[in-house]
Amino acid sequence: MSTLNIPFPREQLERLVRQVVRTQFAEQLMSGEPQMSIAYGPNLVVNISARHMHVTQADLEKLFGPGAELTVYRWLYQPGEFAAEQTVTVIGPRRRLIENVRILGPVRSHTQLEVSHTDAIALGIDAPVRPSGKIEGTPGCLVLGPKGAIEMPCGVIRAERHVHMNPADAQAYGFADKQYIRLRVDSDCATTFERVLCRVDPRVLLEVHLDTDEGNACNLVNATGVELMA
Repeated sequence: MSTLNIPFPREQLERLVRQVVRTQFAEQLMSGEPQMSIAYGPNLVVNISARHMHVTQADLEKLFGPGAELTVYRWLYQPGEFAAEQTVTVIGPRRRLIENVRILGPVRSHTQLEVSHTDAIALGIDAPVRPSGKIEGTPGCLVLGPKGAIEMPCGVIRAERHVHMNPADAQAYGFADKQYIRLRVDSDCATTFERVLCRVDPRVLLEVHLDTDEGNACNLVNATGVELMA
């Protein structure tokens, strides 16, 4: 399997450096070591995750040809993750389709399509709400690329809203991995989202993912404040 060898862009490197400094300071707080009198505060970011696909290397080559590799269209907030230049057409039952569905990189160990409830209706697919990667028993679809097609037996989901956080952020909030919490979005359509799944991992930055329906419902792009609550 080929691997993508592209250096992080400047903005991702800056975020990583800030995160390392914040994490080390939080670890000092937890260990009781001497530190500067600056309080550690998580830097909460909330983003909309539009419809997209994750693919295996094998499926990528079926769709785009032997030896195909994902190429960067735009770097995402999480380190090493990117929206790829490659897009596909997704076809549901009765030939309902959505074109230009973007693939996210790098390649993964399973192929998965993440859509909103509105997208699922447009495709004619009853997509269940699932955490990413939990695709057993989910519906599938047909995916068309420029060099071929794949028939997904399963993997179409509405991604459960979630927050990525590292252990220092989890410690600061008092949250634990796989805990369900709430997200408050202040806007002209102020909304509190229940059952936001915590996903704690030392490799990630603090970020909530909402789908397009959820982001539109709370007018996230014009929000004046966001807050995580137990």
